[in-house]
Amino acid sequence: MTETLNHGDSLNAEQEGYKQSLGRRQVQMIAIGGAIGTGLFLGSASRLHSTGPALVLSYALVGVIAYLLMRALGELVLHRATSGAFVSWMREFFGERAAYVTGWMYWLNWALTGIAELSAVGVYVKHWLPDMPSWLTVLIALAVVLIVNLLSAKAFGEFEFWASVLKVGAIILFLVVGLVVVIGQFKIGGHDAGFQNLWSNPGGFWPTGDGFAWYGPILVMSGVVFAYAAIEMVGVAAGEMADPKREVPKAVNAVIFRIGIFYCGSILLLVSMLPTSEYTSGTSPFVTVFGALGLDWMGDVIQAILIVAAMSSLNSGLYSTGRVLRSLGMSKQAPPFTLKMSASGVPWAGIVLTSVIYVFGAILNAIDPDAFETALEASAIGVVFTWASIFLCQIRLRQLSNKGVIPASTFRMPGSPYTSWIGLVFLALVIVGMAISGWLSSDEFWHKTNFLVVVLGIPIIAILLWIGWLIAKPKVIANTGDRLKAVWSDTGPTYPSKSGS
Repeated sequence: MTETLNHGDSLNAEQEGYKQSLGRRQVQMIAIGGAIGTGLFLGSASRLHSTGPALVLSYALVGVIAYLLMRALGELVLHRATSGAFVSWMREFFGERAAYVTGWMYWLNWALTGIAELSAVGVYVKHWLPDMPSWLTVLIALAVVLIVNLLSAKAFGEFEFWASVLKVGAIILFLVVGLVVVIGQFKIGGHDAGFQNLWSNPGGFWPTGDGFAWYGPILVMSGVVFAYAAIEMVGVAAGEMADPKREVPKAVNAVIFRIGIFYCGSILLLVSMLPTSEYTSGTSPFVTVFGALGLDWMGDVIQAILIVAAMSSLNSGLYSTGRVLRSLGMSKQAPPFTLKMSASGVPWAGIVLTSVIYVFGAILNAIDPDAFETALEASAIGVVFTWASIFLCQIRLRQLSNKGVIPASTFRMPGSPYTSWIGLVFLALVIVGMAISGWLSSDEFWHKTNFLVVVLGIPIIAILLWIGWLIAKPKVIANTGDRLKAVWSDTGPTYPSKSGS
C-alpha cells in the first residue's frame, strides 16, 4: 500500500528526474534575455507616442520594482532551488490551494502570451515573405521551439543564450550609434539630435496638453510592467542550474544595471534623437530611428530580432509551463500525464500540452482578433499575480527565519519586509491603472478592453479557479493525507513527520 507523502517529501520529490545542466554562461544570458523582448523592441513605440520623454521615468521606476522582485526571488531560490519555483514556495508557505491558484495563473499567463508571440511571428515573417501563410509560419515556429524544449534543459539554455546574444547585440549596437548621434548632435530625419530634446520635445518633458494628460507617465506604468515580464524566469531555471547558490546572486545583482542600460538607456536615447510624435504604434522605434538615419538595412535586422525575441518568449513559455505543470501534477492539481518525463530530464507531457493550446490559440487569433486581444490582456493579470506571489513568499520566508523556524537564506532581500510590501502595493496600483487606462481608451463600453479585463475578467478567472479547486481538492486530500495547510507554522512544522513516510 502506497503511503501518502508528507509535505517535506512532496517538496523534495518535485526535483526528482531533473538534470542540473544549466551553466554560468546560460544562466547569465537567461537573466538578461528575460528582461529584453518585444515589450522593448516594439511595445515602447506606442508608449513613447502617447507619453513623451517622461516615459524614461516610468521605465526607471518599474525597473526598481523589477529589481526588488528579483532580490525577493533570489532569497527564495537560495532558501530552496526548485523547478516548481513560486508554485512550490506557495505550497510550502501558504498551502496547497495557494499553490494550485499560483500554478494555474502562471500557466494562463504563459499560454496566452505564447499564443500572442506565435501569432506575432507570422506577422513579422511577412516583412520578407508576404505570401507565406500565417498558419505555416506558426507551425514551423512552434515545431522549432518544441524540439528545442523536448531535447533537454541544456538545449533550452543554449537556445536562450544565442537568442539573448542577438537581442543584447542589437541593443548595444543601437546604444553605440545613438550615443554618437546624440552627443555629436547630428541631424536625423530633419531634427537635431541631442539631450535638449528631453525638454524641447513638443509639449516638453512631461506633456500635459494637446491630447496628453498629466497622469500619462504614471498610468503607462501599468503597461510598462509587462515589458519586464519573464524576468522571473531565473526562478524556474534555478532548479536545473549546476550551481544556483553561486549563479543566482550574480544574475540578480546584475539586473538593475541591465535594466538601467538596456531599457532606460534605450528610451533616453530614443527621445533624444527624434520627437516622440515620430514613433508610431506597430512600428519598432528602433526601425524608425535607423530609417531616419538612412540605415534601412538595420530596420531589416531589427525585424529579424523581433522574430528572435518572439521565439525566445515562446521557448521560455514552453520551458516554464512544463515545469510548473509537473509541480502541480505532483500534488494531484493537474492531470496525471503532466508528470511524465523523458530520460534527459524533460517534463515533456506538460510542454506538449501547452504547445497544443498554442496551436488552438493561434487559430482563434486568425478567426477573431478582437476576442483574442481581450484574452491577451487577461494574461497581464497572471503576470501581476506571479510577481505578487514572489513578494508574499519572501515576506513569509523572512518571518519564519526571523523566528528561527527555518534557516535564513544566504542571499537576503534588503529592506525586508518593507521593500516587498512596496512591491505589493505597486502591483495593486498596476491593476487600478489597467482599469483606468482601459476606461479611457475608448468611448464604446465593450471596447474598454483593460477595464473589462479587470472588472469582469478577474471575477471570471476567480470563479473558474474556485470550480477547478473543488474538482481537484479530493485528489489533493487523498495524496497528502488531508495535509492542505502550509508546511510551516509560526512555531515549527505544521504537521508532525510520519515515520516511514
